[in-house]
Amino acid sequence: MSSLRFQAPPLDISSVLHGGFHHPVLRKYQNNGRNLTKDMFMYPIFISDDPDAEQIVATLPGQKRWGINKLEGFLGPLVKKGLKSVILFGVPMEMNKASTTDEVGSPADDPETPVIKALHLLSKLFPGLFLAVDVCLCEYTSHGHCGVMSQLPNPTHSNFPTLDAEKSAQRIAEVALAYAEAGAHCVAPSDMMDGRIRAIKLALMQHGYGNRVALMSYAAKFASGLYGPFRDAAGSAPEYGNRKCYQLPPNARGLARRAIKRDAAEGADILMVKPTLPYLDIVSDCAQLEPDHPVAVYQVSGEYAMVVAGAEKGIYDLKQMAFETVESFVRAGATVIISYFTPQFLDWLDEPRTE
Repeated sequence: MSSLRFQAPPLDISSVLHGGFHHPVLRKYQNNGRNLTKDMFMYPIFISDDPDAEQIVATLPGQKRWGINKLEGFLGPLVKKGLKSVILFGVPMEMNKASTTDEVGSPADDPETPVIKALHLLSKLFPGLFLAVDVCLCEYTSHGHCGVMSQLPNPTHSNFPTLDAEKSAQRIAEVALAYAEAGAHCVAPSDMMDGRIRAIKLALMQHGYGNRVALMSYAAKFASGLYGPFRDAAGSAPEYGNRKCYQLPPNARGLARRAIKRDAAEGADILMVKPTLPYLDIVSDCAQLEPDHPVAVYQVSGEYAMVVAGAEKGIYDLKQMAFETVESFVRAGATVIISYFTPQFLDWLDEPRTE
């Protein structure tokens, strides 16, 4: 009489998962059809109005402010490695020193503003490179806020300055149109003003760019503590107050969902969540609420700096943690990843992965 070669398992068969990912190939099968590729990455670039600038940003490791005379040498090798897209941020340091900023951010769409000059140049140097541009007023206004302030006193609300939503949306639309005319393939308003997506979409359509320029909305942008290094790089901290009245409260999942649906209805072509790692639930919500829209995420300056700092302390391997964070974005539903790690991923994605 033969004996049984096994005993009844203590768990249900469906509880045993390890057998499905014990081999490196099996682990790759667990990606649910989403693969991290170079095409998914968009590199944030800070454009200085000093044409020869190559300025280190102390709080943002490895990143610099670049003058237009340095862009070909900087971006050329990255394009050869497979860089497909960038998003430009203007840093008008000299303009600000000259006190050319004003209440409505007039320098934002001046022909001499750094991003407009960079758009003209990059369109010629790298005709295949996808050029997105951040659209905001904070770098160009005298008060450092992201919209136009109301001039009407309001004693009921303590006479504190407040934003004029309608004027802000119209001004943002003017700036977005100027960037489109300068060669942007995508305009990305980060101001979080009510109604700005509709205003921009109408401006693009009315001037012949509705079918030629994409609109990427910072749909769910939270009032986060992770923006510090970016504000150092861009010189965009407000002169007074804060941005908590127009950026979303960190606990506001419902508001984020409403903003995502609103911006999709107003004509956004791409929807963004910012920051990313603390808001993966919102990324997932965005992908489920608007499954027919690309979902962009911004791995913001503080997220990036934390990953780098941990690696420098020997807490983990930089490459491993960069992959782990970015793959969590993809798992949550992201299809576009704005990251300061983009240059490294252009190399890393060509290298064999060790498991």
